[in-house]
Amino acid sequence: MSLAEPVVSLPATDASPWRRLLARLVIAVGLLLFVSIVAYLGRDGYRDSNETPIGFLDALYYSTVSITTTGYGDITPVTDEARLVTTLLITPARILFLIILIGTTIEVLAERTRTAFRERIWRSGLKDHTIVIGFGTKGRAAVETLLARGVQRAQIVVIDSQPDAIEEATRAGLAAVHGSASRTSVLEAAGIKDAASVIVATDRDDAAVLVTLTARELDPRATIVAAAREAENVHLLKQSGADSVILSSAAAGRLLGQAVHSPQTVEVLEDLLSVGSGIDLVEREIGEAEAGMELARLAGVEPIVAVVRAEHLHRFDDDRVATLQRGDRLICLSPQKKEA
Repeated sequence: MSLAEPVVSLPATDASPWRRLLARLVIAVGLLLFVSIVAYLGRDGYRDSNETPIGFLDALYYSTVSITTTGYGDITPVTDEARLVTTLLITPARILFLIILIGTTIEVLAERTRTAFRERIWRSGLKDHTIVIGFGTKGRAAVETLLARGVQRAQIVVIDSQPDAIEEATRAGLAAVHGSASRTSVLEAAGIKDAASVIVATDRDDAAVLVTLTARELDPRATIVAAAREAENVHLLKQSGADSVILSSAAAGRLLGQAVHSPQTVEVLEDLLSVGSGIDLVEREIGEAEAGMELARLAGVEPIVAVVRAEHLHRFDDDRVATLQRGDRLICLSPQKKEA
């Protein structure tokens, strides 16, 4: 399949059309065999224009031309019993066969119309969504975290150039676009201009740079986060328009090195990164009553890790954020409450 034109795949709502088509084909073949057996068992009541005995192949041929209404007339019922069988069994089978044939054709046409209609409805409600580019290990983990944070599946769109990844995404209940995210048409098919955020989780850094550059050009306001494998490419991604870059290989290496001497520390870090269990890292705006409060006083109530002020991140021990101001956001630890 050419990736010149993006293909949108929406989550399936019922059985596969190929499965339904196969089921109808099996029924049609079954009807054909049924009529063939009936004609063969009553072969003494049929006449061949060549005046030769009716064999099973002749019965199969008669059944084929009969239920498809071709009816060459070279094999015809001549006895009352054969005509009665034709009236009571073969004619209903012929009608049923035509219903299956015409119904399948209509359904194929209706399926295309239904798919186009579903896509229009999907696009009309697609706004402030998140686009995940690449549905490999990183992309799937990003989607799981988004869902744990309360993001609805309908607000996530996956882009990938691999058919298997697209199929897996739709099975997970996500809308997916098959194509290369470096192409403008593919990003537009995913609703890039109305997206609130873009996650770039490609397997190669050069592809991530090109995708980030294209996405930033199409949607200047979106929050773009990207994963990089090599440290030397981090600045390229930021220059291309990424708001945040995660150095995946270095992060994994640091965890491995830390685990050698303090495996429990790594477990705590994994717990913090796993949303919905144990202790979570959360970001929240300060309340009206908290403006002007000393950070040290608030830290006695809840563990505060950092303060975001004017889009700049400050550690909790930075004197510049010793007193909270309106508009500050706190990054703090929050235990996940267990359901009773």
